Amino acid sequence: MSADQKAHPVIAPDHQLPAPQKKQSIAFRIFVWIVVLLVFALIFWLVLRKRDNNAATAAKNSRGAGGQVTLNSATAQKGDIGVYIDAIGTVTPVYTASITSQVNGIVTAVHYKEGQFVRKGDPLIDIDDRTYKATLLQAQGTLERDQNVLGQAQMDLQRYKDAWARNAIPKQTLDDQEKIVLQDQGTVKLDEGMVQYDQVQVEYCHIAAPFNGKVGLRLVDPGNVVQSSGGTTLAVITQIQPITVIFTIPEDSLGQVQPRLRKNAKLTVDAFDRAGQKKIAEGTLLTLDNLVDTTTGTVKARGLFDNKDFSLYPNEFVNIRLLVDTIHNATLIPTAAIQHNGQAAFVYVIQENVAHMRSVKVGVADGVTSQVTGINPGDVVAVTSFDKLQDNSKVTISNKPVPASSQGSNAP
Repeated sequence: MSADQKAHPVIAPDHQLPAPQKKQSIAFRIFVWIVVLLVFALIFWLVLRKRDNNAATAAKNSRGAGGQVTLNSATAQKGDIGVYIDAIGTVTPVYTASITSQVNGIVTAVHYKEGQFVRKGDPLIDIDDRTYKATLLQAQGTLERDQNVLGQAQMDLQRYKDAWARNAIPKQTLDDQEKIVLQDQGTVKLDEGMVQYDQVQVEYCHIAAPFNGKVGLRLVDPGNVVQSSGGTTLAVITQIQPITVIFTIPEDSLGQVQPRLRKNAKLTVDAFDRAGQKKIAEGTLLTLDNLVDTTTGTVKARGLFDNKDFSLYPNEFVNIRLLVDTIHNATLIPTAAIQHNGQAAFVYVIQENVAHMRSVKVGVADGVTSQVTGINPGDVVAVTSFDKLQDNSKVTISNKPVPASSQGSNAP
């Protein structure tokens, strides 16, 4: 045996070891694996024990001494609640006018300012009217001439009548003069029509506000040439006060709305902002459309608003709540107190610091308040801490805000 072989002895594999040594090697490896598994099991048990201890401590801290649940409560009240239909509406002016020119000419003056509120009859735009005034003057001259011709024919007719009475002229002369008078009367009427037409043309040159409203941005300037057939819009006016909102209601709701309208009831319409949180205007239902939209199964409705504070703006989108009925002497509780288990609804009624689960039937909901049957006015119900509550749980009522982590939407 060489010196290197003595310094580094070779370890034979297990299958080359003698039988006694081979059994000892296998037993040693099994022992090592058992020890490793026991160590992992111990670590896992320690982790679970620590988590259970933490959960128990948290439960004890949240429930307080004696395992009681701290919660906020509310008392069921007797009162009135409204039945509403919610919809999305568009603010629509009662009147909107896009003013165009009825004559050809040059714009000589623009009297309004952008965004100005004008009253009916206020001047807006002037167009050069000299040509139309000259034509009117000619028509007036023709009318005046023909009126005098008619007057002369009427005088001759009177003379002929007197002469016929004395048998001084033949009957044919009198008849001819009567027809001449009728012809002259027709000519005068034709002239009067031409005068009126030319007067209208002159008036078209001076455009005034057709109703009270707000003028939009300026669309023409002095010096612009306008045509009666061009279709160019000179100004846009919208009525702001009052104003309407057009919205749709489901056709299934017609049975609630139509009977009230037939009784001339004034149904309240509230307009809210886009988020549906802030009420911006209050009005009344004006009318319903005369047909159902078969594609959507809805009916258009129009609500009328005074809009005294200009809170509603034309073409603005708003959320609408239509009050169709009011339920009187209903039992009312906060909506947050109602819990659900599938289709069933229930509340926790607090009696002598003990929570009792009570099934209820939910009726009309008006935001944070709901109508229920199954409890009585005066009953105290829980409104928080539902994640800890169970039937017959002991509770402590607190008026202090409860942390959000202790509130729940469903009972366990």
